[in-house]
Amino acid sequence: MRVLFASLASVGHTYPLIPLAVAVKEAGHEVHFAAGENVHASLRRNGLQPFRPADSFYEIYAEDLEPDLARLRPDLVVHEWGQPGPAVAAQRAGIPSLWHGFGRLFPDGIGLERPALDRRHLDICPPSLQDKDFLATAERIELRPVAYSEPLPEWRVGRTSRPLVYLTLGTAFGTAEVLTTAIKGLATLGIDVVVAAGNVQLGAVPGDVTLHRWVPQAELLPHVDAVVHHGGSGTTLGALAVGVPQLVLPQGADQFANAEALSVAGAALSILPGELSADGVAEGVRKLLSRRSGHRDAARAIAEEIARMPSPGEVARDLPRWAEDR
Repeated sequence: MRVLFASLASVGHTYPLIPLAVAVKEAGHEVHFAAGENVHASLRRNGLQPFRPADSFYEIYAEDLEPDLARLRPDLVVHEWGQPGPAVAAQRAGIPSLWHGFGRLFPDGIGLERPALDRRHLDICPPSLQDKDFLATAERIELRPVAYSEPLPEWRVGRTSRPLVYLTLGTAFGTAEVLTTAIKGLATLGIDVVVAAGNVQLGAVPGDVTLHRWVPQAELLPHVDAVVHHGGSGTTLGALAVGVPQLVLPQGADQFANAEALSVAGAALSILPGELSADGVAEGVRKLLSRRSGHRDAARAIAEEIARMPSPGEVARDLPRWAEDR
């Protein structure tokens, strides 16, 4: 079977598809991946045969992909929620397709077209956190979220006897003001802090704070005691999968909805932009680390739910039947 994957050319949209794409390849199928060149290095490292449709840089339109569908003649197209264009192209070509989620169904008004609910979805969000209307109306194929990050040479997690907290604002929403405020608060707690600052330039940081541009998040998360982040779907699900409580500082897109869902589930606390302060961050993380807090128990319960979801390998073995359903 030949399977074509497609995503927006960004880490947050491409990485959630990589575990399944790799599993499909390891199951003996031929895999190709349509995306802008920004993510080709990661895809190529995993043997996923990336290509850029037409002149697409970030988003892929139906007309961009149609020549490649005629060229490759895939049996199935798997495209992420941010890419409705491949769904249109596949339908025109008579090729079955699956929508691949990247987290909780996002609300209207964040700059992405909401996916069609009358189609089949590979859903990586644990049901207890998923949008209730989506659960009630969409045809879902559960798929365990598996964190993916690029390996970094000589990376290791330095643990001491003190709690370890990870701070990140992702790849698109980081600002020096928010990161500096969070670092100031965390530095008062007598803990170790790992910061992934991305492209944000920061000055000197306290001695118990380790500053990186990027970290291999999938390797780091199992070792941390709490995560302070923006509420992006990748970090949210990655932390939940290892049962780590979160302090969410939402900045935009679907992050406010994610923060609310996590807070309702008891696995996180959140601080809205107008309420952010160093003292607030310190108090929030202090609560998460407290043995009397129920946030860790709530996060661990969701981790157990995630562990029961079908793995990428299990879902990959079932994909041929979706290709036969034309």
